[in-house]
Amino acid sequence: MPKRWVIPDIHGCSKTLKGLVNNLINPTRNDELYFLGDYVDRGADSKGVIDFIRNLKNDGYNVTALKGNHEDFMVELYDAEKQARNTWWHRLGDRKHKVWMEIGGKATLSSFGVTHVRDVPVDYIEWMRGLKYYILLDKFVLVHAGLNFKNEDPFEDQRAMLWLREYEIQPEKIGRRKIIHGHVPVNMELIMLAVRNKIYKFIDLDNGPYMSGKEGFGNLVALELESMEMVIQNNLDI
Repeated sequence: MPKRWVIPDIHGCSKTLKGLVNNLINPTRNDELYFLGDYVDRGADSKGVIDFIRNLKNDGYNVTALKGNHEDFMVELYDAEKQARNTWWHRLGDRKHKVWMEIGGKATLSSFGVTHVRDVPVDYIEWMRGLKYYILLDKFVLVHAGLNFKNEDPFEDQRAMLWLREYEIQPEKIGRRKIIHGHVPVNMELIMLAVRNKIYKFIDLDNGPYMSGKEGFGNLVALELESMEMVIQNNLDI
């Protein structure tokens, strides 16, 4: 029976991702691989993460990749730089650029071998721009961050899917499905508790793989949706 694996925030940890997929998951071309976004920033090899995911797809694996807030932010900055009429940004753009540097943008640029986001190859930008916001499965909703249940239709608010951190779930609005997401790093104990407890309305799979050295964090996990088996790859990049 084909397996369905969910993989959360990777954040530039390409060696860790390859270890997880190639050694622990070892997928067949009948399996499904769902990625929850945040491929770039923080870790050293954002380009390598994107290359690996795209190559899986090109090699015939069933891959669906969602957009994270870090991809959204990077595309926004790329557009702003491309549209600037001169090399000096207006104040808002400059502030956003500084924020991006603080959350890992410098490492991302380095992985592409460029000093400005406008010089990142356009096919990577367009790949990020075209990523899905959510995946609707029989028993689960997969999303990077969350859903805005203040809306009659929670799937209308795309920004919430990328950026929302706190929300009260109304299961009747999503067909009584369980939400599986990333975005907010949580310790391994909480992840395991949410996976094992059927009462939980959500599972946050983000263990902050770049957070090596912090107790309970620093791993990249994957959850198989049929068996609810979880595999854990410690950081191989740091």
